Amino acid sequence: MIPRPTLESLRRLLRQERDDAWAVRMLPRLVLGLAGGYTLFVLASAGMAEFITVCAVLALGGVLWLLRRRGQLLLALGSTVVTAGMTGYLAAAGDIARGSAGGLLSGQAVFGYWALGGMALLGAWMLKRPRGRRGVTVVLADVLLIGASGVGMLAPAFGVPLGFLCVVGVLAVRSGSVPGVSKRERGVRSRGLRRFMSAADTDAR
Repeated sequence: MIPRPTLESLRRLLRQERDDAWAVRMLPRLVLGLAGGYTLFVLASAGMAEFITVCAVLALGGVLWLLRRRGQLLLALGSTVVTAGMTGYLAAAGDIARGSAGGLLSGQAVFGYWALGGMALLGAWMLKRPRGRRGVTVVLADVLLIGASGVGMLAPAFGVPLGFLCVVGVLAVRSGSVPGVSKRERGVRSRGLRRFMSAADTDAR
């Protein structure tokens, strides 16, 4: 037996009274949801590749929905994915240009770039007092990492070390450690200068 609240909701949905905002909004959503679900079912039934693609799209959509209020994390994840694709493409393009497609050095470089991308992502969220937003920190590190992979196309031995220096430099600057060190050095210098001036005044007396 159908519960009474369910029957009442069904009546409201079928009547579509103009004063009933819930029913007016729910009907097109229901129709579009059924059409979308049927389309995904047809696509997934076409073959194994299509089924995997649909599952991946649904999983990605679920992740985006869960993280819809975490804009900086979404920005960082998107930047990391783009960086992984770009660095892999540039490493492969460099091997093709040198006539050694699929070489061992290319595989090691791609793995190194991906590891550095993950390091930038994790490092941005490990900072205790970041300077600026964390997602922007990841984007800056990824841009420099892509530039380092471009250098690696011409000089494969220097791409990953340069990328490591870029990522570490961005994390250090965005963490505020570099300005903090400079401020401490200025403080030490100013205290030393004051002591020197006071000692000079004492000697003059």
